[in-house]
Amino acid sequence: MPSRRAVLKSAALAAAASALPDLSSAVAPAPVAAADRPLRILILGGTGFTGPFQVAHALARGHRVTVFNRGRRPALEWGGRVEQLQGDRDTGDLQALQGREWDVCIDNPTTLPAWVRDAGQVLRGQIGHYNFISSISVYADGRPPGITEDAALARYAGADPLAETQASLAADMAALFGPLKAASEAESRRQFGDRVTIVRPGFIVGPRDETDRFTWWPLRVAAGGEMLVPGDGREPVQFVDGRDLGEWIVHLAETRTPGVFNATGPDYRLGTDAFVHGLHAVMGGPIRFTHVPASFLAAQGVAFGADLPIWFPGDHRFAGFGQVDNRRAIAAGLRFRPLATTVNDLLAWHHARPDERRHTLRAGMSREREAALLQAWHATATAPGDGGDGRT
Repeated sequence: MPSRRAVLKSAALAAAASALPDLSSAVAPAPVAAADRPLRILILGGTGFTGPFQVAHALARGHRVTVFNRGRRPALEWGGRVEQLQGDRDTGDLQALQGREWDVCIDNPTTLPAWVRDAGQVLRGQIGHYNFISSISVYADGRPPGITEDAALARYAGADPLAETQASLAADMAALFGPLKAASEAESRRQFGDRVTIVRPGFIVGPRDETDRFTWWPLRVAAGGEMLVPGDGREPVQFVDGRDLGEWIVHLAETRTPGVFNATGPDYRLGTDAFVHGLHAVMGGPIRFTHVPASFLAAQGVAFGADLPIWFPGDHRFAGFGQVDNRRAIAAGLRFRPLATTVNDLLAWHHARPDERRHTLRAGMSREREAALLQAWHATATAPGDGGDGRT
């Protein structure tokens, strides 16, 4: 049986959620004003997750956009409004960029320092500013709360970061991703000096998110029934809508704002309970949330960040990824659309995906696994001397 404290807490959260304004429909986007001065913007990548949002916003602002990539995913919806150049950074084929000039370059897909070096050799002196999209995974210690942009970075322990390839990265992604992003940041400064902006996003969510890490949560809430909520409900989570990130990156390009920025949100502390009840306010339907301690889940072999995506307990090596200091980015103009807008737009996109992708998520535990964990957790309530406090 749930404790009286837990019942009161759940009732208070549910009441707070029901008092919110209508969250069932997305907020209509405000019209985009034209920029004071049109820029020539080069986007390396541009057809992945956030790249299309950058392109769309840049076009709406009146900029001239060129994208450079391998051409495997041509963005036909842009028609002739976007110049599309083809090449392959993995083989050093950047010929299409030679002899050209742009006001700003936005480098989206780079994890390899050699890619930054090669871009520098072609673009140095040909662009006015360079925006490198990095990751909060660059930090050497992901545990403490309030990680700032000045925190120590992960160190590359291999022989030569410039010798790393896509194949070597893929073979040891967990160990190499952060250090190579950090090495790529350093290479960007070597190539472009102080005309560099470094953006370190956290978890990127919303429409076009093929990782399904965030998507698992609203889909699970929508399914209803008894839902496992990890921890005591106070652990924070952070993420940023890919559209907010993409539009802000264009803003940084327009202002040519130098420096390093942690790009994650929201602009307040979002605890786990507030998160799931906020999702429920959007999704509706009967549901019962049951808190299960992280220690119990760990003993059952639960992989935090995978079985329970974007969530980490307080003693995890990535616990700080739910409470990164984002004040510098907010001061530089990063804004966040409502959670309801992100959720509604994400699910509309998700339900338009092919059947196989809609029914086969790439992150999050199965309902069967969750049910087994809940059953095991409830069984502990019958142990001698266990009063069952904090179960639900």
